[in-house]
Order: sequence, then C-alpha cells, then structure tokens
Amino acid sequence: MTEPAVAADQDGAGGGARKVPGRGSGAMRDRRRAVSGRLRGGELGLLPVLAGLVVIWVVMQILNPVFLSSANLTNLALESVPSGIIALGVVCVLLVGQIDLSVGSVSGLGAAVLAVLFVDRGLPAWVAAGAALALAGVIGWLYAQVHHRIGVPSFVITLGGLLGFLGVQLWLLGPKGSINLPFDSGLVTFAQLQFLPPWAAYTLVVVGAAALYATGAARAGERRRAGLDATSRRFLAGRSLALLAGLGAAVWYLNRDRGVGWMFVFFLALVLALHYVLSRTSFGRSMYAVGGGREAARRAGVKVRAVLTTAFVLCATLACLGGMLSAARLAAANQSSGGGDVNLNAIAAAVIGGTSLFGGRGSAFAALLGVLVIQSISSGLTLLNLDSAYRFMVTGGVLLLAVSLDAVARRSRVSHGRA
Repeated sequence: MTEPAVAADQDGAGGGARKVPGRGSGAMRDRRRAVSGRLRGGELGLLPVLAGLVVIWVVMQILNPVFLSSANLTNLALESVPSGIIALGVVCVLLVGQIDLSVGSVSGLGAAVLAVLFVDRGLPAWVAAGAALALAGVIGWLYAQVHHRIGVPSFVITLGGLLGFLGVQLWLLGPKGSINLPFDSGLVTFAQLQFLPPWAAYTLVVVGAAALYATGAARAGERRRAGLDATSRRFLAGRSLALLAGLGAAVWYLNRDRGVGWMFVFFLALVLALHYVLSRTSFGRSMYAVGGGREAARRAGVKVRAVLTTAFVLCATLACLGGMLSAARLAAANQSSGGGDVNLNAIAAAVIGGTSLFGGRGSAFAALLGVLVIQSISSGLTLLNLDSAYRFMVTGGVLLLAVSLDAVARRSRVSHGRA
C-alpha cells in the first residue's frame, strides 16, 4: 500500500478525518470493487429478477406492441395485487426456513367467510373482513403449535391445511357455490374503480424519493459517527433523483389511462412496511437468524418458537387478505376462489423474486418483483392468444431457473465463506 493510501486510511479511522469516507474517485473504485466482490461471492440480491423482468417486457413488447400500453400496465398492476400480498406472507415463512402450501386454500376460505358474513348475514364489510383475518391468524397459530409441540414438518401440516380448508370453503358456500358481492360496496369499488388523482400520485412520488434520501442520510450519519465508511450524500441524492424520475415517468404514463389504483398503492405500502420490519427491527433480524440456523439462533438468545409462530400467523393473515381482495376484484366468492394456480403462483413469486428456499435470505421486494414477473408472463401470453398451457410451462421454466440461480449462489457463498 502506498503512503498516501495509508495516510488516507489513518485519517478515515481517526476522529479528525480530513476526507469524508465515500467521496472521490478512489472511494468509487472501492465501491465498484466491493460490489463486484459481492456478486462473485454469490450476493446477487435483486439483480437477476430485475434483469429477467426487463427481458420479459422487451420480448412481450416485440411480440405484441399493446403489452406496454398504459391500459395494459394499469391492468397488470391491479391483477398483481392479490397474488402479491399472498406472496408477501410466503416470503415470511421461507425466511425462517419453513413452507406453507395452504396459502391458496386459506385465501379462498377468507373470501368465503367475507362473502357469507357480509352478504348472507348482513354484517358490515369491515366486521366481516376482520372476522376472516382473525380466523386466518388462528390458522397460522395452529400450524405453529402442531409444528412446535408434535414436531410435524410444516410441509405436511400445510398440505393437510390445503385439503382441509378447501373443504371448509366448499361447506361454507353451500349448494349454490357462489356469492356475489354488491358492486356498490366499498370493497368492490376499492379493488376495481378507485384510482389516485394525478396530483396525489405525484405527491406520493416526491414523498417516496425524499424518504429514501432521508433514511439513507440518517443511516450514513450513524455510520460516520461510529467511525465507519458511509455512503456519500452525492450518491444518496443521485439515487433519490433517479427514483423520482423513474416513478414520476411511470405515474405520468399510467395517468394516460386510468392512473395508479389505490389497491396497488396499498400493496406497495404493505411491501414497504414488511421491508422496514425485516431490515430495521430486531424481530426482522431474528427471522433471518432463524432461517440461517435455528440452533445457532437459539443459542444466541432468539426466541425461535415465537419467531416461527409469528411467521406462520403473518403468512396465513396475508393469504386471507389477498383472497378477499381477489374476491373484490371479481365481485364474487365461489368454489374456485383460491384454487387453480393461486397457491403455486404465490410461492413461485416469492422464489422468483429472490427469496431462498433454504431460508435466511430474501426481502419484501421479492414478492413485488416476483409477482410482476409472473403477471407479465400471464398478461403477455394472453395478449398473444395463447392458452394457459404455455403460461404454466413458461412460469415453470422461470421458477426452475430462479431456484437454480439460488442454489448456484448458495454454493458460491459457501466457497467464499459468506454462507
């Protein structure tokens, strides 16, 4: 190491640094080398799914110019919400090294409970929705208790739940098999007809960009006070301006049609809330610790059973919420609610988005990006007038590719001592 470099390191480590860490061409080269090292070490992050999403959009647009129209993208965003919310719950259980195969059945049961209490029993919509969510929370708690007290693997427990709660759903709906939700109800209008005014959408974009800068600056300040290297304010400002420009352009383009749906904004709020919990709270760090190694987490003082129970409860509750919004989109709950490919799409979205099947790795944004990939494939193939057989095959191939990348990245992390 040269003398100037040694001096710079000493200044950065001391309290009277003449050079703010993270600035200058040397710091940029260090940052690029660090990023390159993380990629070689298997720390791929969201890069593969972002690249895959871009490729899918380019291919679909070439095959059908209608794909990237503002009308189709508005529909794509709204259609992504129910499966995306269910996928958020799947992310929670995958992070702790478990699986829930019953999210489709729980979502259908939630839709059925909502419809029976709201339409047949005449209860207010919020009471019916609250009762459905409470029931889903109890289901998740029961899963956890069977897992803790008897030791049955979550795969088997939730497989039983898949079959059992499907039966309960059919029993609740009865011989008629379908219950229509009133078109003038708040649930249906929220899912189908409510969109942000342009000024409100642009305001949220500005607030989001400002919040990104503020949180980044606060974290960088904490690192500087601790004597650690920190991201420069120039980089933080550039990142926020890029987000402002990108989201602003997206809002402008969607406003050429109906605009940004309130339901999609609600989904984004859930993603950001879960991201905050996972990245900025001790509970979130405990989830990663349990998924990375349950015994090691227990020895470190983590309450493993409480973390697992919360993950199962969150998964079931979010599955129920997604099922109710799906019913609101269709203005009906029927025997096929939560059936078909709902279960597999939610799990596939979490995995395609970058959540590891081995536990301990993933983020809330995995659900958002993963469901956009799956919904983009579905929308594009529908516009090409291809039947669902091709959609299943393409989605299965993308899922296999995502799991293969995860396995390769895991081996790379092990070889680099990052596992």
